Order: sequence, then C-alpha cells, then structure tokens
Amino acid sequence: MTKDPRDLLPIIDKFYHLRIAVWGDIILDEYLYGKTRRISREAPVLILSYQAREFSLGGAGNALLNLQALGVEAVPVGVVGDDESGRTVARILREHGVSTETLITERKYSTPLKTRILAGEENTKKQQILRIDREGPVPDSAAVRNEIRRTLDRLSRTCDALLVSDYHYRTVKEDIFRAALPAFKKAGLPVTLDSRYRLLEFKGVTIATPNEPEVEEALQVHSLERTEALVAAGEALLAALRSPALLITRGSRGMALFQKRKPPLLLPISGPADIVDVTGAGDTVISVFTSALAAGATFPQAARLANCAGGIVVMKKGTATVSPLELKQAILSER
Repeated sequence: MTKDPRDLLPIIDKFYHLRIAVWGDIILDEYLYGKTRRISREAPVLILSYQAREFSLGGAGNALLNLQALGVEAVPVGVVGDDESGRTVARILREHGVSTETLITERKYSTPLKTRILAGEENTKKQQILRIDREGPVPDSAAVRNEIRRTLDRLSRTCDALLVSDYHYRTVKEDIFRAALPAFKKAGLPVTLDSRYRLLEFKGVTIATPNEPEVEEALQVHSLERTEALVAAGEALLAALRSPALLITRGSRGMALFQKRKPPLLLPISGPADIVDVTGAGDTVISVFTSALAAGATFPQAARLANCAGGIVVMKKGTATVSPLELKQAILSER
C-alpha cells in the first residue's frame, strides 16, 4: 500500500457519480441445501431432506452487483432466456437497484443455471456434493446482435466505462467488440476485460485482469510461481493484447500490475492469508479496478484498491460484494 492512503480515499468517494456498463454472460447460481438422512437401499447414494434454496448471480451478474454495492450505477448489456431462471435474474437485479431496461430477453435461449447441492448434518457446515450445469451459447441471431450493437453505441455516449465479462456463453461477440471499441476509446473511456477462455480475442482493451491459470492457458506456458516466469508472461501478454496495462491476479500471492515501459508492480495479498472462499473474487477485483479508472485513478492506484477489495471478499462465503466503507476501512488498516 501507499505510505499515506489519503490519495486513495477520494477515488472511492467518486464511485457514487459513475455509470458503468457491463457487457457479458449473466449466470444464475442455485444452491439447494439438505440434511443428510441415510444411504439409499436402491443405490449407494445419499438421501437428503430438503431444507432450503438460495439464488445468487454469477459472471457478469456478479460484476453488476459488485458495482452497485460500490455506489456505481451499473448497466447490464446481457441476454437471459424467457424462462424462470431469466425472470429470477431480473428480479435479483431489480432488488439490488440495477435497472433491467437494457437486459435482452431471448425466447430461444435458456438462461445459464448452475445448481449446487450441499449436504450435512443439522448443526454442521454443509458441503457441496454435486453440481449440475444447464447451459448453452447465446443464439447468434440478427435480432440479438443488432440490439447489443445499438445498446453499446448508446452507452458509449452515456457511461463512464465498459466492463467486459466473458464466460464463453457468446454474449460477447468478437466482431461486435471490434466495432464498438473505437467509440469508447474515442470518448476516453476505460474498457476492462475479464475473459475466461478467449483472452487474446479482445485486443486493445485498457486493461485485462486474468488469473494465473488463464494466463498460462492463453500463452501455453507452465507455472508462473517464479517471479522470472511471471514477469516474462506478463510482458508477453501485455504486448499481445496491445493494451497500456495488464493486471494478473495470483490468489494467495497477491497481484502483479504490468504497464508499458514501466517495471512490474508486485502487490502482496491484502489482509489475512487464510482465505475463506475465492468464488467471484475476480468479479470484485475488476469491478473495483474499473470504477477506480473511471474515477480518474492511475493504474497503480486502481490496482491497490482492487487488491484491498479482493482481500475483503475472499474472507466472505460465496459470491459476495464490497461496500465503500469496507474498502476505506481496509485501506486505513494497512496504512
């Protein structure tokens, strides 16, 4: 952290004045909880007594909720199906203050649904025993394409940044990205990228925020544990993306920020090292980083804020968000 955190605190105060578009794949996460009863006589499987059901948002949905929790007005550019899961997604967004006016409903699409079944005894921690994914790509129809194009064109004139959250369900089309990017760049707006499998397909973004396994897959390299390997991979990826900066998240080893013609900035993990849950932490990191850039922060300032936010959210169970107050307290505690 900086010796004096006062240069970071005013950046957080500016979040309340921002409007940020999130273009990407919205996923519905379902959690089914049950009490372990016995082994079935029909097959060697557990029998559970149903107890509860919960929903949360993943992918771009989690980024939207993270931005909203920071005080930013988050605008979704995504597709849901005309199904129960799609209606649940819309309801959750509205409950958190996110407008669904720009959310596209497609009859021929099934909203991605990931069902996790958790089991345990009455007074014990529930453990995940099974996950069922119901998913498929967004239809490549002219209607969906045109709606996304029109929405991005309009938002390039009314938003302060664009966050691209690509979980490979094809909401984000490469050709639409290439066509939309110049308008955001001409307006001087940050365009940030979180792409699970297609990192090198979206060149020219302001910054990408991959984790180490995503970097290894993109560059076809092995472990990045050694600093020399990390630096070589970071510089190669930065050049390949044709971006001014790159942020690699490293789990318990913190983060590494790369900038053109500058030495790497290696940030140790913020907060305790005994992580509780990393689910959705990448969404928090890119949400805070994007907000900070849109608020006028430098890349190092944005990285330090994102690092603090990541340290907070990994201490929470499941997909979680960070409030401005929590972020300020974390910064001051690391003074």
